[in-house]
Amino acid sequence: MRKSTIWLLVLVMAFAFGGLLYLQVTYVGEILKTRSEQFNETAKKCLLQVSKNLELDETRKYIEEDISKDLRNYQYQGTGNISKIQQSIQFDFQSSTGTIRGGFDLQSFSTNPSSPLPSLLQKQSTDNIVTASKVNHDAFKRRYLYDSALINEVIINMLNTSSLKPIEERLDFKQLNNYLKTEFLNSGLNLSFVYSVVNKDGINVYQSDEVKDPPIASDVLTCVLFPNDPPSKQNYIKVFFPSKKNYLFSEVSFIVPSVIFSLMLLVTFIFTLYIVFRQKKLSEMKNDFVNNMTHELKTPVSTISLAAQMLKDSDITKSPEVFRHISGVINDETKRLGFLVEKVLQMSLFERQKATLKLKEIDANDLLAGIANTFALKVEKYEGSIDIDLRAENSEIYVDEMHITNVLFNLMDNAVKYRRPDVPLKLEARTWNENGKLLISVEDNGIGIKKEYLKKVFDRFFRVPTGNVHDVKGFGLGLAYVRKIVEEHNGSIRAENGPGNIGTKFIITLPLIKN
Repeated sequence: MRKSTIWLLVLVMAFAFGGLLYLQVTYVGEILKTRSEQFNETAKKCLLQVSKNLELDETRKYIEEDISKDLRNYQYQGTGNISKIQQSIQFDFQSSTGTIRGGFDLQSFSTNPSSPLPSLLQKQSTDNIVTASKVNHDAFKRRYLYDSALINEVIINMLNTSSLKPIEERLDFKQLNNYLKTEFLNSGLNLSFVYSVVNKDGINVYQSDEVKDPPIASDVLTCVLFPNDPPSKQNYIKVFFPSKKNYLFSEVSFIVPSVIFSLMLLVTFIFTLYIVFRQKKLSEMKNDFVNNMTHELKTPVSTISLAAQMLKDSDITKSPEVFRHISGVINDETKRLGFLVEKVLQMSLFERQKATLKLKEIDANDLLAGIANTFALKVEKYEGSIDIDLRAENSEIYVDEMHITNVLFNLMDNAVKYRRPDVPLKLEARTWNENGKLLISVEDNGIGIKKEYLKKVFDRFFRVPTGNVHDVKGFGLGLAYVRKIVEEHNGSIRAENGPGNIGTKFIITLPLIKN
C-alpha cells in the first residue's frame, strides 16, 4: 500500500472519530444545559409557591387578629324577649395545588335595641313575606360592606406595619423548612438542599446548614420573600443544592458507555496505525538489507571466482609469491563471506520468538579478559590501546558463552569502526558489582552518538544518520542482536555518551548465579 493512501485513510478516520466525539460531547453538553435550566425553573416555581404560602399565612394572621379585636369591641348581647340574629362567614386559604392552608369564621351578632338594622324578629305580621325578604337582603348587604371595610383595614394595616417588622419575627424558620421540603418533593426534586434567609440590609440572618465549598453564584437560586413589600424593604431566600451536578449527570449516564467505546475504538485505531507504519518501515528496511546484502555477497563471490580462475594458470603456480597473494585474497574474501552469512543468521534470530541458548556457568572476568586479549591485536593495528579493569568480586554468570562472546565482540568492533581517524583509539572494558548484579562496560573515545539516537541504536536496521558519508558499512543489526541476546539472559543494556560527549559507553547488566 502506498504511503499516500495510508495517510489519506488516517485523515479520513481521524476526521470521522473527531466528528463523532465532538457530536457526543456536544450532545451531552446540550442535555446537561437543558436539564439544568429545567431544574432551576422547577426550583424557582417551588420558591415562588413557598413565598406565596408565607404571604397567605401572614394575611391569615393579621385578619384573625383584627377580627378578634372587632368582635371584642362590637359584639352585643340582647336581653328580654328579643331574639338574636347570628351571621357567619367562613374564610379559607388555599395553595396553588388546592390544599387548604387554614381558615377562620367571621361571626357577627345584632339585636333590635342596639342595632340600627331591621330584624326579622321584629316583624309582627307573618303574612308580609316580601317585606321580610327585602329586610334580610338589606341586612346582608350592609354586613357585606362592613366585612369589606374590615378586610380593607386589615390590608392597609399589613402594608403599613408588616414590612417594618424584622424578618425573624415574620418567619417561622422551621415552618419555612417544611414548606420547602414539601414543594420540592411534590415537584420531584428529592435532593438535599441548604437555604439561607437574607434581610433587607443584605445580612444573612439564618442558614439551615454549613457548606464546605462556597457555591458558584449560578448554582444559587434566589427568591423574594413577601414580594408585596416595598423594594427597599424586601427580604430574600437563597437555596443551594450540593448534589445538583451528580443529579444531572446521573440522568445522562447512558451516554458514558458510548463515549468509552468510541475512545476504545480510537485507541485501537491509533495502535493499528502504529503497527502498520512500523511494519512498513521494517519492510522497507528489510528490503534495503536484502539489496545491500545481495550487493555485498556479489563482491566476495566474484573475487573468489576470479582468484580460482587465476590459480588454474600454470604460470601463476610457478610463482610462490603470487600464489600466496591469491591464496590470501581467497582467505580474506572467504572470511568476509562468512561474516556476511553470520549477519544473515543474526537476522534470522529475530524471526523467532525465543532464541535457543546453551547456558553454562562462566566467569565474566575471565571471559572479558580473553576477548580483550584476542581483540588487542586489532586495536593495536590502528595504533590504539585497550585497558581492562576487572573490579567485580562476584563474576559467576549463567550464560551462553558463544552468544555473550559475540555480544562483547560486536561492541568492541563498533568501537574500532566508529573511531576518530585523527585520534588514537582508546578502548576500556570494565566489570563491577552493583545491587547484587554484574555490570560490564565497553567504552571508547570515538565519534560518539547523538543524545536523540542513544535509544534508537538498538532497533533493527537502524543506523545513525551520517548524511552522504558512507565510509562505514553495515546493516543495522549488530546492536539489535546485542540487545536481544542480553534480554534473553534476563539482563539489560544501555548506551551513554562519554565525558564531554566524546565517545560512547555501553553498559550491560546481567544477573549473578547466586541470584
